Amino acid sequence: MKTNILSELRLSIESPLVVPDSPNYRPPIWPPLPDWPVIIAANGEVVSRWGDAVWRLDPWAGKALTLNFGDGPVKKHVAAIDPGNANLLRTVTGWWLYGPNGSRGHRGLKTRFDQMRRIFVLCTQKGILASNLSKYPNVAEFIPNIPQASRAKEFVALLHELYERREDLGFTLLDRKGLARLAMCIPDHQQLQTPYIPPRIWNYQITRLRECLDDFMTHQKQVEECFRFCLAAYKHNAINLRGQSRPQSFYPFQSPLEGSKGKLAGNEYYGLFIKTAHRFGIVELFNRWLGVNANEIRIQTLSSYLKLVSSAALSYLLNFSLMRVEEAWNLRGDCLHIENDPRFGDIYVLRGRTTKTMSDAEAIWVTSPSVSVAVEALRGIANLRAECSFPLGSDYKQLYKPNRYLFDYMFELWGTQFTKRNPSNRPSIPSYLYILRSFNKLFDPEQLRIKREDFELARQVTPTLTDEFAVGRIWPLAWHQLRRTGAVNMQASGLVSDASLQFQLKHVAKAMSLYYGQNHSRVRLEEKAHDYYIRTMYETLGRQLQQLTSDRFISPHGERRKSDIVRLMSAEDARKVIDLAKKGIVAHRPILLGICTSRTPCPYGGIDNIARCGGGDSFSEPKPCADVLFDTEQLDEVEMLEAVLDERLAAADAGTPLRASLEAQKRSLENYRRVICKK
Repeated sequence: MKTNILSELRLSIESPLVVPDSPNYRPPIWPPLPDWPVIIAANGEVVSRWGDAVWRLDPWAGKALTLNFGDGPVKKHVAAIDPGNANLLRTVTGWWLYGPNGSRGHRGLKTRFDQMRRIFVLCTQKGILASNLSKYPNVAEFIPNIPQASRAKEFVALLHELYERREDLGFTLLDRKGLARLAMCIPDHQQLQTPYIPPRIWNYQITRLRECLDDFMTHQKQVEECFRFCLAAYKHNAINLRGQSRPQSFYPFQSPLEGSKGKLAGNEYYGLFIKTAHRFGIVELFNRWLGVNANEIRIQTLSSYLKLVSSAALSYLLNFSLMRVEEAWNLRGDCLHIENDPRFGDIYVLRGRTTKTMSDAEAIWVTSPSVSVAVEALRGIANLRAECSFPLGSDYKQLYKPNRYLFDYMFELWGTQFTKRNPSNRPSIPSYLYILRSFNKLFDPEQLRIKREDFELARQVTPTLTDEFAVGRIWPLAWHQLRRTGAVNMQASGLVSDASLQFQLKHVAKAMSLYYGQNHSRVRLEEKAHDYYIRTMYETLGRQLQQLTSDRFISPHGERRKSDIVRLMSAEDARKVIDLAKKGIVAHRPILLGICTSRTPCPYGGIDNIARCGGGDSFSEPKPCADVLFDTEQLDEVEMLEAVLDERLAAADAGTPLRASLEAQKRSLENYRRVICKK
């Protein structure tokens, strides 16, 4: 090992707990001794040492997260690793923590570990040390089956990096020949695009989510009063426990044991919870959104309803932002802000911590004003649940924190789990599909069933749709789909034609285009969301360019001129067209008559004046612009424009520049109609 390697070692994980003065920041020798403290909690307690069979990353991750080296007690679902290989795996993992290019995020470290661990399991099963793997080519032949297809190339790169650092590590996993054989065995992976949700299905789910949130806001006072009444009843009965286990009489809405006469040791019994639900007028609310009848309503029904509203709010936030679900899950009560833009007025933004980059610890996502109802609902529920930890009789309003997590554990005293939770950890995130299965009254499955039109629209945007998205099947909603669908919808793709959908997207699409696309914002937006938007913009442009090769678009100068315009574009190779658009080799600018393909700015207008586009500025014979392609599907819009021109012509004075301009545009419209009718 190089003698100066120790000066390069330091802990790279991005965490407030990792500072140069930390006892675990820089190991004194490499590899460290078994008692070296790798993970230290905020209170200074050593959570995991180098020689431990399991490293707990909880203090860094904010949730339960472990790395199991396999040389501890045997677990049912964790493959064992012999001590020799486990120590080698510790060295590799430690290098990813302390090396010059150490992991910055706990998730990336966990992903690397899970991939690499399988090599050491393989070597244990074959009875060899991983450091001797290159000597056993018959064992190495099993390695191509280890990584996931989508991460295979990344896996090879990790092994190559470890080979280059073999002197620092003190051993070699695969030599150059082994790496070359592995690379040859890795098949090309066809990466599937995230599916785009068709407009009808997307519109249906956001409509139902909004109905759920609005219904909660309408009954919020009743729900909160019921919650506080129940909480006070449980706290009253808990006072008499004095450390004892909970007897039957502790539960204020559960019938006490026979002979207790409703009370025992000062505890109160208020009858079955259905009576309390009727008293506060929320029985119909439970029935409408949870599908429970009066005989099924329990105190736990109240918590289930609050969980449903929180889930609906989470989905609503993701539908109207470019956030990842992990980023929305970690939003706090003061996340919604309003920025005044000189062009667009009030712009609503969500502030939070991104899951990807250190520079975006306070990242910003542009959103729609409508998300305020989701944030308000979440804030109310979070404050309610926080009251569970306050003593009876507390002034709750004085104890509220504006930056409380909007999504947290359920702390209700009537919950079924009474195990102690680490308050520094975060609850796990449910999948969208799990939420829909848990609350089957939220969406009507028939409304999510894929129709032929849905399938065709989705396939236009995502040509690689798998069989699970076939016509007649239920669309399998997922969080990551909301991000891509939002980005596509904000591109004025032409696919989003439903009037109500257009209305809902109008404000947020403009705000997104201004802030992400034109980069006019005075604030730093979340970097990955910006990149995602720009990438989607080029994908949308590529798809629009591909459409130019179809019969829908006509050159007024004939098929030969159209062939010259579209000769570089392929109807099959979307990637090629996207690359051409990025390089500026081809252009696509929507105008009233169709598409302008000029790569230079038009001195004649074309957006609000079509006199030159259609050749209306020529009196002798029509000479439309050489770069225009007429769109045969624009006829309705053109006829609407013609009615406006006729109205303005009737009021325009003869001989004026205005009248001349209007007449030129009228001639362009006539030229357009003549060309497409001839076609």
